[in-house]
Amino acid sequence: MADASVLMATSENRREFVQRYRTCVFAFNRKQGPPSMSIVYYVCDGDDILIATMAARAKSKAVARLGEASLCILDEKWPMTYMQVLGPTVVDRDFDKTVDVMKKVGEIMSGNPIPDEARPVIEDMARREDRVLLRMTPEWTVYTPPVHLNAGDDGAKLQHGLAARLPWR
Repeated sequence: MADASVLMATSENRREFVQRYRTCVFAFNRKQGPPSMSIVYYVCDGDDILIATMAARAKSKAVARLGEASLCILDEKWPMTYMQVLGPTVVDRDFDKTVDVMKKVGEIMSGNPIPDEARPVIEDMARREDRVLLRMTPEWTVYTPPVHLNAGDDGAKLQHGLAARLPWR
């Protein structure tokens, strides 16, 4: 596999990274205190990133209040590569799209396709839990190349770089 810094060299590479994985840390500023974070699954819709959640959750309320959020996309393997994605984020109440995203996330979580016959069950859950989508339209990415020590390394070649703020397109 190519070096992670090469993988992130172009905006196309960064979009491909986001589309390849499905797990991220969702971060937002709370009204008081330190930022809040939670691990969530996401689905891509073109360049937009969609997260299904309950309207009553703090994530939804913060997005409605702030109109923005930050994601830290994880590559889901060790040693971990990650990329932050930042941009305007809105609460989207498109019920059918919400159910579609919930179904896709269920497939990701289970590792198996969910039959179309299960859609009414997902729709019922979406209604009961007042599910909505958080729709992020990425504007910026922040990428820091990972630095790792392997077994037996003495750290002599260990160098840390600075993060780079890069436009989504």
